[in-house]
Amino acid sequence: MAGGWARDDAVNDQIEISTAEAVARARLRAGQVKAARDSALVCIDCDEPIPEARRMALPGVQLCVECQADRDRAWRPAGGINRRASKDSQLK
Repeated sequence: MAGGWARDDAVNDQIEISTAEAVARARLRAGQVKAARDSALVCIDCDEPIPEARRMALPGVQLCVECQADRDRAWRPAGGINRRASKDSQLK
Protein backbone atom coordinates (compact mmCIF):
# COMPACT_ATOMS: atom_id res chain seq x y z
CA MET A 1 0.00 0.00 0.00
CA ALA A 2 2.88 2.38 0.72
CA GLY A 3 4.28 4.07 -2.34
CA GLY A 4 7.62 5.45 -3.39
CA TRP A 5 10.61 4.35 -1.34
CA ALA A 6 8.59 3.30 1.74
CA ARG A 7 8.30 -0.33 2.75
CA ASP A 8 4.94 -2.04 2.41
CA ASP A 9 4.37 -2.08 6.18
CA ALA A 10 5.40 1.57 6.74
CA VAL A 11 1.81 2.58 7.52
CA ASN A 12 1.58 -0.04 10.26
CA ASP A 13 4.89 1.14 11.69
CA GLN A 14 3.60 4.71 11.83
CA ILE A 15 0.40 3.59 13.57
CA GLU A 16 2.44 1.69 16.18
CA ILE A 17 4.70 4.69 16.77
CA SER A 18 1.72 7.04 17.13
CA THR A 19 0.07 4.67 19.59
CA ALA A 20 3.27 4.33 21.62
CA GLU A 21 3.65 8.12 21.79
CA ALA A 22 0.04 8.53 22.97
CA VAL A 23 0.58 5.94 25.69
CA ALA A 24 3.80 7.69 26.78
CA ARG A 25 1.98 11.06 26.99
CA ALA A 26 -0.81 9.51 29.07
CA ARG A 27 1.71 7.92 31.44
CA LEU A 28 3.54 11.24 31.76
CA ARG A 29 0.29 13.03 32.67
CA ALA A 30 -0.52 10.33 35.21
CA GLY A 31 2.91 10.81 36.75
CA GLN A 32 2.38 14.56 36.95
CA VAL A 33 -0.91 14.07 38.78
CA LYS A 34 0.85 11.71 41.21
CA ALA A 35 3.62 14.28 41.70
CA ALA A 36 0.97 16.93 42.40
CA ARG A 37 -0.37 14.65 45.12
CA ASP A 38 3.20 14.34 46.43
CA SER A 39 3.46 18.13 46.72
CA ALA A 40 3.63 19.55 50.19
CA LEU A 41 0.33 20.74 51.63
CA VAL A 42 2.12 23.38 53.70
CA CYS A 43 5.23 25.41 52.93
CA ILE A 44 8.42 23.87 54.30
CA ASP A 45 9.73 27.34 55.26
CA CYS A 46 6.78 29.15 56.83
CA ASP A 47 4.16 26.38 57.41
CA GLU A 48 1.50 28.31 55.48
CA PRO A 49 -0.88 26.22 53.33
CA ILE A 50 0.03 25.91 49.65
CA PRO A 51 -3.02 26.49 47.39
CA GLU A 52 -4.22 23.51 45.38
CA ALA A 53 -3.89 25.43 42.11
CA ARG A 54 -0.15 25.93 42.78
CA ARG A 55 0.30 22.26 43.67
CA MET A 56 -1.38 21.22 40.42
CA ALA A 57 0.52 23.76 38.30
CA LEU A 58 3.93 22.82 39.76
CA PRO A 59 3.99 19.12 40.64
CA GLY A 60 6.19 18.43 43.64
CA VAL A 61 6.17 22.04 44.88
CA GLN A 62 7.40 22.50 48.45
CA LEU A 63 7.24 26.29 48.94
CA CYS A 64 4.43 28.86 48.98
CA VAL A 65 4.52 31.73 46.49
CA GLU A 66 5.98 34.23 48.97
CA CYS A 67 8.82 31.96 50.13
CA GLN A 68 9.66 30.98 46.55
CA ALA A 69 9.71 34.66 45.56
CA ASP A 70 12.08 35.40 48.47
CA ARG A 71 14.41 32.62 47.37
CA ASP A 72 14.28 33.81 43.76
CA ARG A 73 15.20 37.37 44.80
CA ALA A 74 18.03 36.13 47.02
CA TRP A 75 19.58 33.99 44.27
CA ARG A 76 22.37 35.68 42.39
CA PRO A 77 24.23 34.06 39.54
CA ALA A 78 27.90 33.62 40.25
CA GLY A 79 30.19 35.88 38.30
CA GLY A 80 32.76 34.06 36.39
CA ILE A 81 34.65 33.39 33.28
CA ASN A 82 33.79 34.97 29.96
CA ARG A 83 33.03 31.82 28.00
CA ARG A 84 31.85 33.59 24.89
CA ALA A 85 35.42 34.33 23.84
CA SER A 86 34.56 37.81 22.70
CA LYS A 87 37.19 39.93 21.02
CA ASP A 88 37.64 42.08 24.12
CA SER A 89 38.44 39.07 26.26
CA GLN A 90 41.20 38.09 23.84
CA LEU A 91 43.00 41.45 23.99
CA LYS A 92 46.14 41.59 26.12
